[in-house]
Amino acid sequence: MDNYFTILATSLGVPFWLVIILLIWSTAWKLVALWKSAQNKHLIWFIVIALVNTIGILPILYIFVFSKMGKSQKKKKNKKDL
Repeated sequence: MDNYFTILATSLGVPFWLVIILLIWSTAWKLVALWKSAQNKHLIWFIVIALVNTIGILPILYIFVFSKMGKSQKKKKNKKDL
């Protein structure tokens, strides 16, 4: 596995350690976003985040923007029900 990342790093012209850091960065954000989308029952977001690799950009957007939009809409609905 180490050989794959070395080949990837040299073909991209970046240091090996940078590839590893980006891999860890992307995986951490993806896992958090998948967990939040599952908790919010956002099946479409779960599928998109799981399939699309954007080096953490899409998961970060979901965590800080889109997951909060769903919560604010639920709060508005709850207030209307009262």
